[in-house]
Amino acid sequence: MSASYSSLNLVLMGPPGSGKSTQARLLAENYQLPLISTQQMLSQEIEKGTAVGRQVAVGIERGELVPDRVMSGLILQRLDSDDCWRGFILDGYPRTSEQAGLLDGILAELGRSIERVVLIDVPEDIGVERLTNSDDRVSGRSNNGATRDDAVGFATERFRIWRDHAPKLVESYRNRGLLLEVDGSQSEDLVSEAVMQAVGAPVGA
Repeated sequence: MSASYSSLNLVLMGPPGSGKSTQARLLAENYQLPLISTQQMLSQEIEKGTAVGRQVAVGIERGELVPDRVMSGLILQRLDSDDCWRGFILDGYPRTSEQAGLLDGILAELGRSIERVVLIDVPEDIGVERLTNSDDRVSGRSNNGATRDDAVGFATERFRIWRDHAPKLVESYRNRGLLLEVDGSQSEDLVSEAVMQAVGAPVGA
């Protein structure tokens, strides 16, 4: 498979601070496929002040997972769009094994299935450090006024949620022969190269 591959239904997953969203954008550009970012979708709902946006805003602020019913409805609507006929790069969903089952059901309705799952993994200390340095914290405060300790606490909580849900999800995709793993602790360029190689590898390799 190369960047000229005609169709690709791919899930990109990883813990907070893994850089998966950056890699998702690069993959979408290389394969000329729509990037479906759940973070972006939810942000748009919140900005528009929709019923869904109002429902999830508080939970997102706390770092909590969005209810499966809400998320699956948004995903179904998006995957059924015309621009997804050749495939998609899905970033941020599924986050649990239950959501993976819902995604399988959504795709089955559309006569499709997941073809590859790329896991970009990083140790917690590296992920937390990346997250806490992602804003302007030279003065010890982020742009929204939160202290570095606040940021570390929030990043650590996000990792706790990942640890609670990811192992079962990762194992389920590994058992299905869909999982391709990449070391996300490398430089961005090396991670990008590794991701492209992983996506081009045979399923189950």
